[in-house]
Amino acid sequence: MGDKTTDHEIVTPNVDISSIPNHEKPRKNRFALGCAVLASMIYVLLGYDIGVMSGAVIFIQHDLRINDVQVEILMGIINLYSLIGAIVAGRISDLIGRRYTIVMAAVIFFIGALLMGLAPNYAVLMLGRFLAGVGIGFGVISPVYIAEISPPASRGFLTSFPEVFINAGILLGYVSNFAFSKLPEHLSWRVMLGIGVFPSVLLGFGILAMPESPRWLVMQGRLGEANRVLVRVSDSKDEAELRLAEIKAAAGIPDHCNDEVVPVSKQSHGEGVWKELIVHPTPSVRRVLIAAVGIHFFQQSSGIDTVVLYSPRILKKAGITGNSALLGASVAVGFVKTMSILVATFLLDRIGRRPLLLRSVGGMIVCLVLLATSLTIIDHHEEKKLTWAIGLSIAMILAFVASFSIGLGPIAGVYCAEIFPLRLRAQGVSLGGAVNRVTSGVVSMTFLSLTKAITVGGAFYLYAGVASVAWVFFYTFLPETRGRTLEEMDKLFAEFNWRSTAQRRDGASGTSKGGPIELESL
Repeated sequence: MGDKTTDHEIVTPNVDISSIPNHEKPRKNRFALGCAVLASMIYVLLGYDIGVMSGAVIFIQHDLRINDVQVEILMGIINLYSLIGAIVAGRISDLIGRRYTIVMAAVIFFIGALLMGLAPNYAVLMLGRFLAGVGIGFGVISPVYIAEISPPASRGFLTSFPEVFINAGILLGYVSNFAFSKLPEHLSWRVMLGIGVFPSVLLGFGILAMPESPRWLVMQGRLGEANRVLVRVSDSKDEAELRLAEIKAAAGIPDHCNDEVVPVSKQSHGEGVWKELIVHPTPSVRRVLIAAVGIHFFQQSSGIDTVVLYSPRILKKAGITGNSALLGASVAVGFVKTMSILVATFLLDRIGRRPLLLRSVGGMIVCLVLLATSLTIIDHHEEKKLTWAIGLSIAMILAFVASFSIGLGPIAGVYCAEIFPLRLRAQGVSLGGAVNRVTSGVVSMTFLSLTKAITVGGAFYLYAGVASVAWVFFYTFLPETRGRTLEEMDKLFAEFNWRSTAQRRDGASGTSKGGPIELESL
């Protein structure tokens, strides 16, 4: 690291946001809420694509006469394409700002959705998915923006919005499938995919009404503008002043500098950030990186995208027949998923990230084992219609998406967006998003081949095993972050004793200021 200044080496104001009197703070800052909603709209595009492709592919396969391998590629390749956008989004957002990076995402997705809706053949359809994927990849900056504007008391609630909007988009995609399934085959899937242009237009214009991230403004030396934004998005003026002081300290700007614009070194630009993040990280940064990569990897490798993308096929295997019935049942999956994520938004800042995450993954393991068992029984009794096994399969599909959406779904984005130091945040979140998309792509592009090799039940037993490993990883390596400012995360991970998790209990909501950081008990 040489002589670079790190967050925990800077003396920060000895004031805790929690010490601000409650009577000075409204329950929720409406302006911050509005900004979080607008920034999260980019995830409607991702969710809509996931949901609509699950049904549109039924008609695409017949209309374009493609095989199962081409279907796997078509379904999963957008996640690998989004890797391109995710990798460059961090650097671009540090150069032009979080807000304009999200606008770029909307524009690129708009072009991709237009191409998909007008595609005359498989090649053009794949080109459209390439552009849509790059646009979705740029969207990883949205949680960064939301985390950077959110008051600490409601950061978990607001930063969970992207997952809410993903689920809303998935539900809209399922509804679109059902609504347009009666159109002629060559027209139905094109209408389903082409409708994606409308939310991208609304997003592009809506984002321009948002202010820029105050933390990005401080990194540019624009202190006056950052202060004005913080006053609008904080729960009180005192909190705004404290947040500005902490951001200045994290950016290496002396506390006495209060000019409108001050000169700053651009140390968050270029290869130096990646070197500090990956090649020569401090112990705390290394722990943050492992936590971020791990939570994103396990979120997708536990099989959620197979259930969402291939829900009609899985439901058909479970015993439901007919396109309308399959697409209608998929709407039920989307509805349960969306309702569950709404519950999660209110629990994140009350229960905490860690307890909710562990309970969520525990529920997923049980559901995956029971789903795998019921599908295996159905497989072995094809000559009989086992109503109880069919009912159990459908119930476990719904319970699995509910368990995922109430914890692991929203927490992955929330946790990753809040744990990286300011100087590394954009690139760190981009890296986490890249791991997320690659894992999702691999899982969704191998599901059909996997089911042929080890059966559908075998595939879900495998996902249950992965989820079990995930539970152990989360229990061992992820400390509680509820109630902490973004600038405190470096200290949290620097003092966190990774090997004594099992013996630790969290006193005083995990916010003790002295001694090693303790984890919140289950």
